[in-house]
Order: sequence, then structure tokens, then C-alpha cells
Amino acid sequence: MKNKLFEEYQLGNIKLKNRSIMAPMTRSRAVDHNIPNQLMAECYGQRAGAGLIVTEGTSPSPNGIGYPRIPGMFNKEHVKGWKLTTDEVHAKGGKIFLQLMHCGRIAHHLNLPEGAKVVAPSAVKAEGQMYTDAEGMKEHDVPKEMTTAQVFEAIAEYVDAAKLAVEAGFDGIEIHGANGYLIEQFLNPHTNQRPDEFGGSIQNRCKFALCVVKKVIEAIGADKVGIRLSPNGAYNDMQAYDEMEETYHYLAVELNKLKPVYVHLLDHSAMGSTPLPKNVREDIRKNFEGTLILCGNFDDKKANEALQNNEADLIAFGKPYLANPDLLERYKTGAELNQPDMDTFYTPGEKGYTDYPVMAK
Repeated sequence: MKNKLFEEYQLGNIKLKNRSIMAPMTRSRAVDHNIPNQLMAECYGQRAGAGLIVTEGTSPSPNGIGYPRIPGMFNKEHVKGWKLTTDEVHAKGGKIFLQLMHCGRIAHHLNLPEGAKVVAPSAVKAEGQMYTDAEGMKEHDVPKEMTTAQVFEAIAEYVDAAKLAVEAGFDGIEIHGANGYLIEQFLNPHTNQRPDEFGGSIQNRCKFALCVVKKVIEAIGADKVGIRLSPNGAYNDMQAYDEMEETYHYLAVELNKLKPVYVHLLDHSAMGSTPLPKNVREDIRKNFEGTLILCGNFDDKKANEALQNNEADLIAFGKPYLANPDLLERYKTGAELNQPDMDTFYTPGEKGYTDYPVMAK
């Protein structure tokens, strides 16, 4: 049986050369004022054989940086830096979306630019620690609760970042609504204790996510906008809550009305977290009519099975692409995969980044 992973796919207005997605992965190589650089362009260019690349999480706001050395997209220097990557990927026949990630409370002030603040829906501190270049491991800060006006300002920041992404040459953007970052912090009642229109009911807690999607679509077009979600994920101190299934059902129905080009569902179980419930995945598949991407512990055989069974339209790979620039060629030939070096996931420089070997031609 032919593996559907290697088939072309029409995603909105762009044709993907295969159904393989390079998943977004933080790599912390934007060492100078969070500006993307030539080393990053080289890394993404090496992986242009993917049907679509989704970049590492990129902050739409100084307040959203969170981690050391992650890239931004909120000024012209970021546009110029990211254009190195889009030019490199397009020159090699690839397609690339920019993931917009506001970290919210998953942050420490030592990692933020001058004048920026750690903000969140509510002043609920995340358990755990974060690395800072200045002082090593530190407890997460207690975030400042955003005013209603600041919530609308954050929505506008996503819109501005999306416009800048198009200016930088990206084929589209992915809104990061997963992994315990700002958008998921609004969705979860443990992290969202607001009394205003963005808190309380399921509809109100989903309002921020849906407003971001709606406004970004209005700015750059639905064919250029996707969203990533992680229902039931416990990453970054996300607590379970009784209304989870109802929340993501509502989101799927409302997203279907807005018609973003895809929903990207992440299953964290391969990383030791809670699995994505099958009934939630199936409910989203039923109620969202656009493209569905699944991510989490896939290889080529599992990917083909999911595609053949119509569980998804595209499959995303994280660590396999991190360590194998030529992942699809290795899958096609049955070649052994390189194993990722975890010690260099977030360290500056080319080691463990652009030096993974490719197969001889």
C-alpha cells in the first residue's frame, strides 16, 4: 500500500509537496535582541523537504518573550531577520508558517526586554522553574493580571505580528493555543479567574482565542491562519478541569465558522503528559471541516495509518525533524534515523542544530 504521507496536499491556496509537517520546536538561537539570524535560516532551509514547516514559537509582543533567546515578531528588525529564513526555505521549494506564541505567565522578568512585564489572564503563578541566561534556574514570576484594555491590546499585537509575518515572506501563521501559554491560560478556569467578558463561562474563556483568530483572519486571510491546540495537556502546570470536553467542542464549532485553514492538535503523552482523549479528537474532526493536523509520537507507519483512516489530513513530526533534516528521504528508503541530542536543544550555536548528518546522495 502506498504511504499517503508522501502525497501532495492542497492547504488553502498553497500546494504542499507531501503531508509531512515540521512541528514548531523552541530552539533558543535568536541570541541578539530576539532577532532571527542566518544560523536559524540555515536550520530551516535544511528541512525544506517537509510539506510545511511551522517555526518555533515567536512572540508577538515584548511581554510574550518568556524564555531566553526565543525570536520575536514585533518590529522591523524581526521582519528583516526572519526574511533570511523565508528566502532560504522558498529557494529550496519549501513552505513555511510562523508560529505566534505569547508565553503569558510561563516567563521570568530576566528574560524579557526592558519595560516588558509578565502578564496573564489572572495573577496565578505557574509551578516550576525557568532557565535565565542571567541567573540560571528561577521560579516563574507571579504574573500581572491583564486589564480588559490590555487584553484587547494583546489581540492587536497578534494582528500586527501576523501582518509583519506576511511582510517577512511567510506563507501563513499558526496561532499557538496549546502547551499552557497565554491562549490556553484564558481557556482554563484554573488560570483564568477573570470577572469580565473574558472569564467565567466557557464562551467567555474561549473569547480571547476566538477574537485572536477572527482578527488575524480579517487582517491576512483565512488561508494564511492556523491554530494549535492541546486538549487535556498538563504541560506548563495546566490543571485538569471538568468542562474540558465541552470547551473544545465549543471551540471546534466556533472555529469552523471562522474557517482558519487548519487546526493542529497536539498529544503530549509521548512526553509523559496526559494523552489526547480519542473522543475529543474525533469530536474536533467531526465539527471542524478544515484541515486537521495531528502531532505526537508519530513515525511514518503510524502517520500513514492515521491518514488512511481519515483521522487527520496532515501529520506533524517534532524531534524526528530536529535530528533528521532529510526525514522524508529516510522514511522513503527505510534508512536509520539520527537520534536527537537533548543536551543541545536550547543552547546557542550550531552544535545539535545545523550539524545533524544527512544521507549520502
